[in-house]
Amino acid sequence: MAVYTQVSADALAEFLSRYDLGEAVTFKGIAEGVQNSNYFVETTHGRYFLTLYEHRVDLNELPYFLSLMTHLADKGLPVPRPLTDRKGVALQMLAGRPACLIEFLRGVSVNEPSPAECRAAGAALGAMHVALADFKGHRINDLALPGWHELADACAARADELPEGLAKQIADELAFLDAHWPKGLATSAIHADLFPDNLMFNAGKVSALIDFYFAATDIRAYDLAVMHTAWCFSSDGATYFPERAAALVAGYRSAHDLTNAELAALPVLCRGAALRFLLTRAFDWINTPAGALVTRKDPLAFARRLDWYRSATLDTLTGA
Repeated sequence: MAVYTQVSADALAEFLSRYDLGEAVTFKGIAEGVQNSNYFVETTHGRYFLTLYEHRVDLNELPYFLSLMTHLADKGLPVPRPLTDRKGVALQMLAGRPACLIEFLRGVSVNEPSPAECRAAGAALGAMHVALADFKGHRINDLALPGWHELADACAARADELPEGLAKQIADELAFLDAHWPKGLATSAIHADLFPDNLMFNAGKVSALIDFYFAATDIRAYDLAVMHTAWCFSSDGATYFPERAAALVAGYRSAHDLTNAELAALPVLCRGAALRFLLTRAFDWINTPAGALVTRKDPLAFARRLDWYRSATLDTLTGA
């Protein structure tokens, strides 16, 4: 989440007039993340999130994201529901951007999760995959292997600023993944970005899964690999916590099975996940405009993870 597009008080008042949600009391930007402009809105009727979709989001794909969130909310998962105006329309226009008002769910994200929190998070991912088994929407993952090549090309000229040698590391890893990326594994809709800051806890239980704007149809077990890269290391990527990994995988398997083929593929899937976030963070680090109210994230935290994954075995990945 971030703020690129500013919204005036008058524009907000006109926007809220389309709903039966009262008048604005509090309105402030949220600085985390890099994808869209996000605000916290409190009205005389309640609390909400307001998202304005920026240029990196394809307007034609927004119905997919919103329908996926609605599907999961309808299934009883703790996913914020996109709200509709008096005409039943969720997707609006505000300040020249597509926009959506979204249900506010209480909770706090964790920076350094405990094994118990990792187990709960893994179980939440498994439950989400169960709920998505009958979801009919489809979206090609533009941040899969072909997209990683495109990002690498876009970063190549300046990658060695982050530091020297990073461009070769990326090229070598892409060559490995081209040769070893798994085929034939089960696919489904996946979150693809379920980091600790996209999952919240309240009273020790998972209370919200948020930020579905990278969701797509892809290898289902890749979703667990993304969580592994995000939850099982220190935030700087320098320290691996096997007890977190064991809890995460056990939590997932308590809600959704993993086949032998999925387990065998997990080391390669984790390498791909680490490279994906190395590349997107490098791209954003290089291209974030000066003065934007946005938190840039260190790409080297995922270069360190990638280094670790290159020698990891399935046992070390699962905390065995």
